[in-house]
Amino acid sequence: MNRTNPRVNNLILQVVENQLRDNRPPESNLTLARLLGEGFSEEESKHLIGSAVVAEMYHVLKSSKPFNEQRYLELLNKLPELPASE
Repeated sequence: MNRTNPRVNNLILQVVENQLRDNRPPESNLTLARLLGEGFSEEESKHLIGSAVVAEMYHVLKSSKPFNEQRYLELLNKLPELPASE
């Protein structure tokens, strides 16, 4: 059963698009370029970056602690390895 909510998926992709457009953090664009260079399509690459966004959001919500940019950058650096589900 596919549990993906199209509305949530679109919101996550908007976050990714905003990061890329604003170059904030710059590592998002670097990650996109790296993934494209590794043979992933632009759509696949953005979905992979979105998985890092979701993983960090999950941690923020679960721990009630603020966004941790260092942890997020580490998640980006590990792509295409998907973040572990907790």
